[in-house]
Amino acid sequence: MKRPTAASAGTVAGASRSDPMSFLVIEATIIVVMVNSAELVRFYDEAYSKAPGESALYARWRALGARGKADHVIALCQSAGRRPSSTLEVGCGDGALLCELHRRTFGGRLCGLEITQAAVAIARQRSELDSVELYDGTHVPHPDHAFELGILSHVLEHVPDPAGLLREVARTCDAVLVEVPLEANVSARRPAKRGRAAEVGHVQRLDRPAVHGIVKRAGLTIACELDDPLPAEVHRFFASSGPARAVADAKWALRSAVHRVAPGLARRAFTVHYACLCLPAA
Repeated sequence: MKRPTAASAGTVAGASRSDPMSFLVIEATIIVVMVNSAELVRFYDEAYSKAPGESALYARWRALGARGKADHVIALCQSAGRRPSSTLEVGCGDGALLCELHRRTFGGRLCGLEITQAAVAIARQRSELDSVELYDGTHVPHPDHAFELGILSHVLEHVPDPAGLLREVARTCDAVLVEVPLEANVSARRPAKRGRAAEVGHVQRLDRPAVHGIVKRAGLTIACELDDPLPAEVHRFFASSGPARAVADAKWALRSAVHRVAPGLARRAFTVHYACLCLPAA
C-alpha cells in the first residue's frame, strides 16, 4: 500500500506531466448504464440473497476486502490527525468494514446505512455495530454534523450521481473517507473486464482526476490520499488450483513491483484502489 500523501489544489499526488508514458492517459468514462434507486435495490437484494454456499464464499471475500479497507481508513485518518469518536458508513453492505474497525478499536460509535433490506438484515446480526438502518440511496436520515467520520467505500462507482451522494454524506459527517477502484485504465478496457464491472454494478469508471472532480463538485477538498494494488491474498482468493494460484501470485508480484517504482504508470495500466479523506473546502 502506498503511504498517504497530501493533495494540493489542482494537482494529483504522484502524477507528473512529464511522465514518459503519458500517451497511456485515459480519460474517465461514465459507463452508459443509467440506474435509479429501485434498480440498485433489486440488484443488491439479489447480491445479498444468494444460496448458502455462495453467500458464505462472498462473505469471506468481503471480510478479506475489509482488512485492506480498514488499513486505508486508519492510515488516512492518522495522516490527517483524526481519531473519530463516531463513524457512519453509507453503503455498509453486510457490515464487514465496520466490524473490522471495531476489531481494531477504531471509529468509536459505528453505524451503517444500506439500500437493501437483505444486507441490513445480515449487518444487524453483528453485535459490534451500534446501528444499521435502511435508506433510500440518496438522503442520509441523520442531522447535520451527526458524525465525525463518514465512509463511502466502493460506493461512488455504483451510483448515478456520486457528487450528490458525497455532498449529502458530508452534510452529516465532519470528514468523509472515499474509496473507489480506479478502472479508467488499459486493463479495464478489455471486454471481459468491462463485463465484470457491469456484473458487479459499476456504473462509473473513474481515474484520480475524475474523483478529484467529484470531490470538488461536492464542495470538499482532499486532505490526503493513497492508492493500493491490493495484497496477494486478494489476487489469490478465487484461484482454485495450484497453477491458478501461481498465476495469481505472479500477477500480484508484477503489479506490486510496477506500482512501487512507477505508480502513475500502474494506475494507467491496471486497476488499483484509491482512497482519500475529504474535508469541507475553505
